[in-house]
Amino acid sequence: MDLKPKLLCFLLNLLCLSLLAQNTKPNETKQDTINGIIYGEQPNAHIYIYKNRITTRAFFVKTSNSINIRNRGNPNEEFVLSPNNQDKIGVSVAFRSISASYSFSPNSLAENPKDKNSNLFNLNLRNYFGRHFMQTLDIYSQKGVILEIGNDPQAYLPDTKTFKIGGSTSYIFNENFSYRALATQDEKQLKSAGTLIPRLVYYFTKHDLNAYSNDPNTQSVSTDYNSFDIAFAPSYVYNFVPTKNLFISAGASAGIGLNYSNNPAGEDDTTSLLTELDFRGTITYDINFLYLGAHYNYLILNHNSDRSSYIKDDIPYLQVFIGYRFNAPKKLVDKADRINGKINEKIGI
Repeated sequence: MDLKPKLLCFLLNLLCLSLLAQNTKPNETKQDTINGIIYGEQPNAHIYIYKNRITTRAFFVKTSNSINIRNRGNPNEEFVLSPNNQDKIGVSVAFRSISASYSFSPNSLAENPKDKNSNLFNLNLRNYFGRHFMQTLDIYSQKGVILEIGNDPQAYLPDTKTFKIGGSTSYIFNENFSYRALATQDEKQLKSAGTLIPRLVYYFTKHDLNAYSNDPNTQSVSTDYNSFDIAFAPSYVYNFVPTKNLFISAGASAGIGLNYSNNPAGEDDTTSLLTELDFRGTITYDINFLYLGAHYNYLILNHNSDRSSYIKDDIPYLQVFIGYRFNAPKKLVDKADRINGKINEKIGI
């Protein structure tokens, strides 16, 4: 199933919703004006908001979703399903409370160019509700994996597919901490601050394993496998501002929850303990409204897939980016303010 056209339409619709502005009370802000356009707010001494600027970014990404399957009765018996790793290029846009990014993997960037039928698609969406709540949505779709037993590549499986969708709901305790400064660069952390961020993490993963053999003595394999993950994962993140233009952030989370695994045949349905580990780091350098930097994230999910197998689900993510913050058109700013005002009237703010 080709998800790209539908996902692109979905992305464009969400970008239109970026008109829904975050509410900031006028008596709590310090505003700067250029050519009659208000473009910034400083709600406190720790954070500067590029309120009426569109933050754009071009980036290069290296990511994948590999599956390690180990026999619970014999830990030395292990095999790995790894995608034909492809580097990705993409763009992201952030305005007010909405941010979205899109990336794709050209065949020319594949680590094994001979496997032209492989592909890796990733879409990330992030929304903020006030200064405390944050919602993320992640989609991974990949086709073509390499089967490894031990440390030796065994076979390329061009028709094996993995689809993963999920995300997290987070609460940011410290109002002096800017998550957007590390994630989308549409805010600037002025003074160092850290915060506890409790998160609810959830993912659905569908695996279509298809291994065909030309050898009449070897049986072909075709099977489906579904996995549902949910975990409570408190995290701590610290934003360090050593100089005016340099920003460094680091954090980690550890979570615990449940995994439910099954297949369409209804065999070996399993509910097991799920553990989650997540490590992240970001560095950014600002030159006025131009900025550049890098972000690294590593997510590990561990659980049983059935009564005899144990799975480690790894999602490493490295991004190098460069971006610029543009003045939003005055018509867009005015329309966003009108929509925000109507929303505030309805909810009584």
